[in-house]
Amino acid sequence: MKFFVDTADLADIRDLHATGMVDGVTTNPSLIAKAGRNFLEVIAEICDLVKGPVSAEVAATDVETMLKEGRKLAAIAENVTVKLPLTWDGLKACRALADDGTMVNVTLCFSANQALLAAKAGAAFISPFVGRLDDIGETGMDLIREIRAIYDNYDYETEILVASIRNPVHVKEAAIIGADVATVPPAVLRQLSQHPLTDKGLAAFLADWKKTGQSIL
Repeated sequence: MKFFVDTADLADIRDLHATGMVDGVTTNPSLIAKAGRNFLEVIAEICDLVKGPVSAEVAATDVETMLKEGRKLAAIAENVTVKLPLTWDGLKACRALADDGTMVNVTLCFSANQALLAAKAGAAFISPFVGRLDDIGETGMDLIREIRAIYDNYDYETEILVASIRNPVHVKEAAIIGADVATVPPAVLRQLSQHPLTDKGLAAFLADWKKTGQSIL
């Protein structure tokens, strides 16, 4: 499974990228607003740091303007993935941009039928939002299972990019199902390395080592 980090914070991206765990980055208008910086400059800086796909979302809702914005974003760097909403206009724009050779991430997916349409439109990535489905009483991971089955049935190359991840359990379940990518908030990505028994075991090892009075250096 690939890990994308879901943030527009350059400091977080640099820190996590140093681990070798970051395969890409996803951003959205909310994350850009939180960063408080110029959108195009932030995307360019992220693309310069991370060589994998970097999702940059259009702000338009009509197909003509989506295409203009998408092509402007794609011109920033070769690894820009244009992020489009899962609407009819978004699907039309997806088809056109994909035909241009641009990677497209179709976002705000909440059903298997929507995911099927995105794959047929040539999306490089589909972003189903598991956390938001959980919020309304549905089971977000059921959607990932459905999409995985449909894509495998027809050998679609569209990658399942699990979004709206809230906790490490979401990451684990997505990996078990066979999702291609998890886009993870920095705090959740760091939590993946944590376990109380790891902390307890390390404390015991260090206490025993201290008793030896030795030093490796």
